[in-house]
Amino acid sequence: MAKGPNTMPFLDHLEELRWRLVKSLGSILLGAAITFFFIDSLIDLLIRPTRNLSTPMDLQVLKVQGMFMIKWGIAMIGGVVLAIPVLTYQLWKFIAPGLYLNEKKYAVPLIVFTYLSFLIGLIFAYMVMIPFSLEFFTSVGMTEIDNNFSINYYFNFITWLMIGSGFIFELPVLVFILSVIGLLTPAFMSHYRRHAFVVILVLSAFITPPDPVSLILMSIPLLGLYELSIGVSWLVNRKKSG
Repeated sequence: MAKGPNTMPFLDHLEELRWRLVKSLGSILLGAAITFFFIDSLIDLLIRPTRNLSTPMDLQVLKVQGMFMIKWGIAMIGGVVLAIPVLTYQLWKFIAPGLYLNEKKYAVPLIVFTYLSFLIGLIFAYMVMIPFSLEFFTSVGMTEIDNNFSINYYFNFITWLMIGSGFIFELPVLVFILSVIGLLTPAFMSHYRRHAFVVILVLSAFITPPDPVSLILMSIPLLGLYELSIGVSWLVNRKKSG
């Protein structure tokens, strides 16, 4: 069988993958360096939800290297967040040769849509999930017991919520990609809506911290995102058939 114009030998594929991984890692490290430059302001922003609680809570550093690990950990997470457009572009360029020509026109909308969806997920977690969770958990304490929390645990808690929420909000993007390549249709998603709701509950349980409040707060927007994704699939399939 003759090779097509886009056919690439296996070793060339590996070489291309290696360089795309190098570029992706470089973008993450650059993003981490930029984040670290603003790290004190970013940490102040992340602990701001603790200042408006009905029941006060105090954060404590319980390890000698505690703040060092927190700053570098947040810097690396920030690096990944800032590098998402580059990561999406590198992934798209790697798989684009296997796509039909009319599918490649979705590259720029996909990159923009992916980043915006992730940022909306982060903002939702910061503005809704984190304040509500902190308010709930600090209010169930006792007056004889102070709410003193390890700052390492606090940042693990909120970053897990924010990153998990960011990935959850990528559901319309995933549906967009699967609809473009013809694996999803609105009729299919509507037919299996009840099954999807069960999967959503299970997925939310894995992504959120192990408590029912976070599970409910994550499940509600995810259900809305599923309905939105049906609309996304409908628009893609309508444009393809038009």
